Amino acid sequence: TERYQTVYSKIEGSAAAPTAGLHWTPELLDKVRAKGVKTIELTLHVGLGTFRPVEEEDIDHHKMHSEFYQLSQQAADEINKVRHDGGKIVATGTTTIRTLETIGHKFNGDEFGGDLQADSGWTDIFIKPGFKWTTVDAFITNFHLPKSTLVMLVAAFTGRDNILNAYKHAIAEKYRFFSFGDAMFIHK
Repeated sequence: TERYQTVYSKIEGSAAAPTAGLHWTPELLDKVRAKGVKTIELTLHVGLGTFRPVEEEDIDHHKMHSEFYQLSQQAADEINKVRHDGGKIVATGTTTIRTLETIGHKFNGDEFGGDLQADSGWTDIFIKPGFKWTTVDAFITNFHLPKSTLVMLVAAFTGRDNILNAYKHAIAEKYRFFSFGDAMFIHK
């Protein structure tokens, strides 16, 4: 429905909303932009597989779902300029992270900080501990359910112990989890 959309949604195609984006309001985006933060748009079609738990004993056998993305050359140029000017790339949500890291690996291998180019396609990248980051410096995401690929992505960025401690705190403080719950900002 229209209520279950981000304020910046423009193109129909997602099976679900990129739920970290539900935290943004037009007013909050205006405040962030007024502080000099550049917002850059890309197209994401979130799939229902994003909510599927990992049921494999060995996570290397988990079949990752695919999601469609599209990054324009203008958006790629803006990301490259932010990076060249010493700025940080802060993603909203795990689907954005998967998109940027898919494109980063495609054009830069395992090297961090290289330029991105326009790209479109399907990503089935599984970001788990040991992952080589290429693009994202920080991100906003929700508190995700245990045994999900989403919590593994967060652990890949911040470390397993850090995320377990954050979740212990969230449970003790009765944070709300999942789509309409609390969010977290994670940086290196």
